[in-house]
Amino acid sequence: MGKKAKVIIPKKSRYFTDSERHKIIQTMLANKWSKRYTWALYTGEPDERGHLLRWMRELGYVDVRECEDSRNSKNIPNFGTNNDIMADQTNTGQDSFETQQLKKRIAELESQLRDAEMKAIAWQTMVEIAERELKVPIKKKFITKPSGQ
Repeated sequence: MGKKAKVIIPKKSRYFTDSERHKIIQTMLANKWSKRYTWALYTGEPDERGHLLRWMRELGYVDVRECEDSRNSKNIPNFGTNNDIMADQTNTGQDSFETQQLKKRIAELESQLRDAEMKAIAWQTMVEIAERELKVPIKKKFITKPSGQ
């Protein structure tokens, strides 16, 4: 009796959940399969059309800026280096994905905070210059005298 090979039932790309996408990408990286072979294996479609690379960007396997830098220098991004990052983490793929999403959100919020602080400084400077040049009080002066006496 021969061994039965694992049968993968192909399905359309739009129907893969995030956890399935993680599994597909991790399998591709671990086995060093080409994107075309991996795509054909899991979907039955011959043309991959950039779906796997898009998933890798969305799920944090490849930094978008890294791809843009490599595109500008005419190099192909090295996907193996991001696999090392994923292997170092002891959590499941879903936990690492959530962690990466939270780190991205923190970076976004820090950027927004820096922008807000710069706007506040710019506004304060503008008010001070307007008061000095136009000799018009713009800031509210708080009077500490008790009222009614």
